[in-house]
Amino acid sequence: MLYGRSAEIDALDEVIARARDGFGGAVVLRGEAGAGKTALLDAAVARGGAMRVLRATGVEAESDLAFAALHQVLWPVTGSLDALPEPQGDAVRAALGLAAGGGGDRYLLGAGVLSLLAEAAAPDGLLCVVDDFQWVDRASADALLFAARRLATERIALLFAVRGDAPVRGVPLTVDVPGLPGAAAAELLATRHGVAPAVARELVAGTRANPLALGEIAARLTPAQLAGREPLPDPLPGGARLFGERVAALSAPARLLALVAAVAADLDLVLRATDRLSGTREALAELEESGLAALSGSRVRFRHPLVRSAVHEAAAPADVRRVHAVLAELTEGDSRAWHLAGAALGQDERVAAELTAAAARARDRGGYGTAATALARAAELTPEPSARAVRLKDAAVAAWLGGRPGQAESLLAEARELAGADAGLALEIARLRGRFELNSGDAAEAVRILAAGEGLDMLADAMEAASYVGDPAAVVELGRRAAAHPEGFLRDTLAGIGLTSAGDATGPGLLRRALARTGELGEAAEYLWAAAAASQLGESDLATELVDRAGRVARVSGMAGQLPVVLEFVATGERLVGRLASSQAVSEEGLELARDAGYANTVAAHLANLAVLAALRGEAESCERRAREALAIAVPHRVGLRAGVATYALALLDLGLGRHAAAHVRFTALADAGPGVGHPTVAWRTAPDRVEAAMGAGDGAAARAASEAYRRGAAHAATPESRALLARCRGLVEPSDEALDAFDEALRLHTNPFEAARTALLLGERLRRAQRPGEARPHLRTAWETFDRAGARPWARRARAELRAAGESGQAPPAAALDALTPQELRIAELVADGLSSRQIAARLFLSPRTVEYHLYKIYPKLGIGSRTELARLVVLTGSSTEGTGGGTRHALRHE
Repeated sequence: MLYGRSAEIDALDEVIARARDGFGGAVVLRGEAGAGKTALLDAAVARGGAMRVLRATGVEAESDLAFAALHQVLWPVTGSLDALPEPQGDAVRAALGLAAGGGGDRYLLGAGVLSLLAEAAAPDGLLCVVDDFQWVDRASADALLFAARRLATERIALLFAVRGDAPVRGVPLTVDVPGLPGAAAAELLATRHGVAPAVARELVAGTRANPLALGEIAARLTPAQLAGREPLPDPLPGGARLFGERVAALSAPARLLALVAAVAADLDLVLRATDRLSGTREALAELEESGLAALSGSRVRFRHPLVRSAVHEAAAPADVRRVHAVLAELTEGDSRAWHLAGAALGQDERVAAELTAAAARARDRGGYGTAATALARAAELTPEPSARAVRLKDAAVAAWLGGRPGQAESLLAEARELAGADAGLALEIARLRGRFELNSGDAAEAVRILAAGEGLDMLADAMEAASYVGDPAAVVELGRRAAAHPEGFLRDTLAGIGLTSAGDATGPGLLRRALARTGELGEAAEYLWAAAAASQLGESDLATELVDRAGRVARVSGMAGQLPVVLEFVATGERLVGRLASSQAVSEEGLELARDAGYANTVAAHLANLAVLAALRGEAESCERRAREALAIAVPHRVGLRAGVATYALALLDLGLGRHAAAHVRFTALADAGPGVGHPTVAWRTAPDRVEAAMGAGDGAAARAASEAYRRGAAHAATPESRALLARCRGLVEPSDEALDAFDEALRLHTNPFEAARTALLLGERLRRAQRPGEARPHLRTAWETFDRAGARPWARRARAELRAAGESGQAPPAAALDALTPQELRIAELVADGLSSRQIAARLFLSPRTVEYHLYKIYPKLGIGSRTELARLVVLTGSSTEGTGGGTRHALRHE
């Protein structure tokens, strides 16, 4: 029976009930040692009914062993691994030691864990319980938390119990487990121990009503103390001291065996180590009889983790090292490495090498957090400073890929101090510092650090950073330095971007030569550079196609840690070609992954893109909130690219709502903004919007200046969409007859349906004002229908008002079949139309196959169909190309 925990039980019941109904979620039980978290988990399991239960407990002795806790959770359901998409299944098998390799992709592993839990949840739901989460190894914790943040459509409740302030990232629901209410504590003491009311009040005050402390102290009181005739012990024991006297009362052999069990829980290993230490196995009976520990299957389990703490406190450091040394002789692999580290007295290269090998094994399976811990400990044990610096550098990389940028930066700072005269190592550390700054810190500082290198790869990183800042002078200088390297794809791209930015006529030729080699490319980063080349030429549609290839490569190639960054450009590309819902879904996915990884500047990128999408839909609150969040990161980090896009979103919102004067002010400020707060390419890409805002505000001179600036920037563009936007600019600023011809030309050239609708609206407005309503109506009707299907409400209202003024009342256009789908559902529908199976879609989107099937179950009735074949046919016939998005911004280098 639980006393005084009705509120906590109610909270758990709600999580479990929602999971049972298909709305899964996670919850953290947080409280001090002995607060009753395990009892609450037991109660939750008992109340789960027919739900399947998977359970694990973090063990302090195993907290450095990669995937130890995940093994506990998933081992009972490994028979379902074949149901997973192959990449996910391979990653989980590698993590559990069932296969070699795994690719080291923690996103694939996390998705695989989610998929396997989803399989285990059939048919009645799943209750997954993880106790003592503070001691779960980092690799397991990362994988479980990845799954925990993606349970919304699963029949899974994931319950974590954690002591104190140990972080549980990304699980918003926390149930605090404080001491018991006074009345409940008094009832517990009276019912179980016969404690007098006055004594109970004193115990409650002295223990803060901690249930474990209350029970342990009451159990050792004399009858006179229980009745209040004699004083209570002063001070009352707490924490590990609750069990200190009982541990001290054990015989020396029993204390030795308890110490071995505190370091290694496996029974067979404990007994063999005890034999080696000249102990006696008979001591196990004494330990059990003491009530401090018990056998559970093949493991020795202490009554409470505080018993283990008391055993450690009672042991001399030399005894602990001796136990580790013996255990190292009896184990192998990762366990041996960590026991050797525990036995080490001072620095020892042999032990450091073993830990380094353990880190490599963890890293290969996607356990970057565990790898970072192992490498950091290896560095501590490394005698030679240069070798220590290398291991600290490698630890920093592992921490970074494990989503712990703060730890990564601290480790790299230590490595830098030790690099000494090793110029090659110092340069490698500098490049990492620059990359870390670029992803999560000050982009201008990244330029300064990276520009110190002379190698082509480091110059590329420096140019990328300069492009994020929006520093044209740095881009030109870095391009000049890159030109000194031998001819090749990357060299031509960098040099071409620099020369073109400087106005050198030879630059576009280099970019064309680089683009001619795209058939030779294979890496996602190479496709992004190719997109940068196309973007520098003003060919947004080609750049978008290349970014799409980068995204597809990134999803299947195990690009450790870089997928959120690649998705920045995929989301922007989808927006620029008019696929609003797809851009929304990609940015939402990228935002989640970037937050997982701790990539602050990538978070800003996705927030800025989402702000633009909200602006196009006329969602003022969402646009302003997303833009503020993006600017709060981008401005202090001097990421002018992202600050520019966020500012553009606000200007576009004003433009869409007809606030031309306000939009004109914002666009003018955007064009004038310097490096770090704005971006020249953002200013250029948004020039067509600036022209429209200026004309609406009555500033024809500013409109003509913006149009001319756009013409100069598009001088080398050869793709239809770029020429269409240029024609639209001419239509806005030229006299009436020439304007109509320019608008007609733009409509013939447009490949982006949303931008075509905007041009049609402008043409229709011009024709109506020229007293030619019959000619205006078809253009206005097309614009209205496109905007309405896109969900771009302000633009649709404007088009409809113009259409009415042109003499047509018109009914609302019928909704396109696919308009009923959410962005995620639309992505799945499109992939079905591409011929992918549910397992292949799950692998592509880091979902479980059951989640994909859940979405299909929702899609079919929305569309009035009943099969994948019908869905594929409908997608092909309807097309999702009509779901527009507005004219975006694309970076001259990183395709924005």
